[in-house]
Amino acid sequence: MDHTEGNPRAGAAEIRAGAGDALAKAFEMIATPAIFGFGGWLVDGRLGTFPLVTLVLVVVVFGYQVWSFARAYGTSMDEALENRRAAYGSPDPADSGPP
Repeated sequence: MDHTEGNPRAGAAEIRAGAGDALAKAFEMIATPAIFGFGGWLVDGRLGTFPLVTLVLVVVVFGYQVWSFARAYGTSMDEALENRRAAYGSPDPADSGPP
């Protein structure tokens, strides 16, 4: 039985926590490349290579964040699948041998 079925407040709290996590991830996706882009802009101003360092830093940081978020999402989905399989007591189809 799901822990939120009998308690509507638990479901609302879970939704608020999910919304807060999504807002934090969105802010991180925007703020971190912006901070590194600003640092790159300062370095570009000193070196006279205007868009080069700025673009490299922004692209590298944004790419790392996408990779990190995707990896964390995949891990959480794998954990949720394992929890669901454990709750229903069904074996993993990948563990069974050839038919």
